[in-house]
Amino acid sequence: MTEAVSYCGWCGKPDGETGHELCRRRLALVDPPRFCPRCARRMVVQVTPAGWTARCSRHGESTSAPATN
Repeated sequence: MTEAVSYCGWCGKPDGETGHELCRRRLALVDPPRFCPRCARRMVVQVTPAGWTARCSRHGESTSAPATN
């Protein structure tokens, strides 16, 4: 059985590697993910004033949390 590998959404390298502190801070604060966390493929990202969408050709779309008024 193969072990599931996850990838950094900012740099695309395996998540188990060290050195992702800056990546995690960027993703937590403002920046949308650039790489799919499931397969490390580069995603198509669209940023709007209302948020962002990121689409992986294999795993579909993810979005930022909607703003609450």
